[in-house]
Amino acid sequence: MLQRPSRAADRGLRFTRRRLAVVAALIVVVAVVVVAFADPFGSGGAGGGEVNDGGTSLQAITRGALSSQTETSGTLGFAGSYSVINGASGTLTWLPSVGQIIPEGGVLYRVDGAPVILLSGKVPFYRALSDGMSGADVEQLNRDLVGLGYATSAELSPTSDDFSGATVDALESLQDHLGVTETGTLALGQAVFLPVQRLRITNVAGTLGGGAGQGAPLLTGSSARRVVSIELDAAEQTDVAVGDRVTITLPDNANTPGVVTSIGTVASASQNGGSPTVPVSVRPLDPSATGSIDQAPVDVAITTGSVNNALVVPVDALLALSGGGYAVEEVSPAGRHQLVGVSLGLFDDASGMVQVGGPGLAVGQRVVVPSL
Repeated sequence: MLQRPSRAADRGLRFTRRRLAVVAALIVVVAVVVVAFADPFGSGGAGGGEVNDGGTSLQAITRGALSSQTETSGTLGFAGSYSVINGASGTLTWLPSVGQIIPEGGVLYRVDGAPVILLSGKVPFYRALSDGMSGADVEQLNRDLVGLGYATSAELSPTSDDFSGATVDALESLQDHLGVTETGTLALGQAVFLPVQRLRITNVAGTLGGGAGQGAPLLTGSSARRVVSIELDAAEQTDVAVGDRVTITLPDNANTPGVVTSIGTVASASQNGGSPTVPVSVRPLDPSATGSIDQAPVDVAITTGSVNNALVVPVDALLALSGGGYAVEEVSPAGRHQLVGVSLGLFDDASGMVQVGGPGLAVGQRVVVPSL
């Protein structure tokens, strides 16, 4: 018996019920196993292509590839949201502009003319760092200095949590590049650690010429990584999996591929009072194709299952049997009509086709399809 992909099962049955409600209104099944009568199409035997009498038609069973999709809407933007908390005292003498991207090792802002740089790390900068110290904050500093090219991994281990002479040398090289005094130490307020390698500025709270108050948020930013955020109906959560391929339709109607990277596990109430939703994140596979627009509405088609070389018929050819299960009405070359039981596989919403199986089915057999 043909088995459907497990994640498509519930969704396929929901789709079947919707489509068969239409079919049932057009076709009355008067027998469960076999119905025989004269050829209503007057074909007198096998015919090529599609035959149509104005109310029904014949279509051949074929083999092909199908895919099932979940269609939803999303918002195209940039991943993450980060606050830049100032640790320096003095006057703000330079600030970035909204939309500017600051790379790791680049200048975030200046206080009294001195640069405050962006470094990558999850541990906030909470103490001055100097020779002889150790800890997770020192480890991320060593990793950054190697990553930025101010030391090689042979000179300074990027996994070391010790502030050594190699750290001093690498830090002096960074300070020389920035044009500041080469102290070999990192004073509190000279850098900001954030878990990004590039920060895209989304808001500037500070004012040029104003005071740079310690502990005050000066900037807000995101990563430069493109992401599509989806609030997926919680009822469809089991249809979607991390790694599913996606087609993103952009505001200009261009399509670009993506992949599901995360799915939330906790449903929340919809903002418009609708069904509960779970957050889903999609990574565009070609970020350059998405442009630079932020918070843009997009349409998303998530491919939740696929099958190749399957026996397929139009969904409208399915008949619900009175005793349960489904069948198609097959027409023999001699014009005889009979119901052939089928097992259902994957449903392809876009094409209106369904995967079928059963011992009485073969490529080329003609089945009745209502002309809706």
